[in-house]
Amino acid sequence: MPSNFLTQLQSMTESHGLLFGENTAPYCLDQRRRFQGQALAVARPKSTEQLVELVKLCAEHHIAMVPQGGNTSLCGAATPDSSGHSLIIAFERMNQFIEVDADNNTITVDAGVTLQQVQTAALAANRLFPANWGAAASCQIGGALATNAGGVNVLRYGNMRELTLGLEVVLADGTIWHGLRGLRKDNTGYDLKQLFVGAEGTLGLISRAVLRLYPLPTAHATALIDVDSPAVAVELLRDLQAKVGDRVTSFELISRPCLDLLKRHFPELQQPFSPSPAWCVLLELSDGGNSEQLISQLAEILFDAGFSNAYVAQNQRQAQDFWRLRERIPEAQRIEGVSIKHDISIPVGDIPRFLTECQNELIQQYPDANIVAFGHLGDGNLHYNLFLTEKTALIYQFELAINAIVYRLVAQYNGSISAEHGIGQLKKQSLSQYRTATELLMMRSIKQALDPQQLMNPGKVLLDLNQQID
Repeated sequence: MPSNFLTQLQSMTESHGLLFGENTAPYCLDQRRRFQGQALAVARPKSTEQLVELVKLCAEHHIAMVPQGGNTSLCGAATPDSSGHSLIIAFERMNQFIEVDADNNTITVDAGVTLQQVQTAALAANRLFPANWGAAASCQIGGALATNAGGVNVLRYGNMRELTLGLEVVLADGTIWHGLRGLRKDNTGYDLKQLFVGAEGTLGLISRAVLRLYPLPTAHATALIDVDSPAVAVELLRDLQAKVGDRVTSFELISRPCLDLLKRHFPELQQPFSPSPAWCVLLELSDGGNSEQLISQLAEILFDAGFSNAYVAQNQRQAQDFWRLRERIPEAQRIEGVSIKHDISIPVGDIPRFLTECQNELIQQYPDANIVAFGHLGDGNLHYNLFLTEKTALIYQFELAINAIVYRLVAQYNGSISAEHGIGQLKKQSLSQYRTATELLMMRSIKQALDPQQLMNPGKVLLDLNQQID
């Protein structure tokens, strides 16, 4: 154990900011309980200045740093390896700074501020911060930026990348890059902030961010619609966008196995369909003005399009009930048991063909497969998960073979093996297979330039830099 490093670490960090031994356990296990590691300690800085001191000390002693922002990663991006030689840097105490600029429609926050806190601060200023997903109460902005997180409103507002105007980043040598600019136009050379959004802490540690805000919508219309097939869902999406434009805020596709899981594990949730349809769409429109008018317009569009089994929420409570169905799907899957999960993106028009072809191949190889498909159809992002009902205890033995089928078809349709969850540890081998040698070389060159000692979240995103690129 590097006793000199730990002695200096303790001297610069107040006792409640540094954790050792069994107190580090919650930080060493990922949310899905797939990855477990060990760490020298967990450091919890309260400011950028403390963070700089930590990074400089780690660089001096060649200690790897694993940043962690809420520990909600689904790919093991915030979990250390098993060596016990790294320092976890948790951002939970860097949560003091929140500044809203209503005139500029921006909010500037510390990296440890949670998504829910940002949403609440924006609402207090009569503004909207549109990023929204299930872990809003626990995920932190630094982690959301590091994975370029998405959510249900990406269709209209974009991922975290599109919601970010400026960053403050502590680089691998402890230098601060001061990029906290709230500008929508800044054409002075390379857009450096984009290097760090989605990099999962492998290039530098995000300490603060300037994020976009939007006018707060006053009108909402939500509907849950029985659709015959994903192809019909795509047609509905295009029809809606032609008629109401970017007021289509969310457009979610949900398969019958999702509804079956909800009935089994959350029977108290009311489902309007009986029997459950093969596919349904949950959508929301938002705008200024009056909700009653928007609800009436949506109902008229659905009626004219021939959707006889469609439920348009007549009030906020009904809308929340519809959204609760979508939000509880991941939890229902967790209760059901272990599954092979895929977070993929496909060009929207190709999704129906992908779903048919992928299911046919998987069922042919695994007749007991139960495919739970759902996700953000509007932006082409599917959560495509597979249970093996007769082999649940052994399912990870089949993971590589299942992934090979899914990812081959994703590549065939020019899609991506990671839409919003990142790469982390889980997909770094697959990344090396589904990105070109030129792309990987460019990524490695950037990594080498910004982190020459390879101390920033090693073992994530990219394979070992010494490994040859095929």
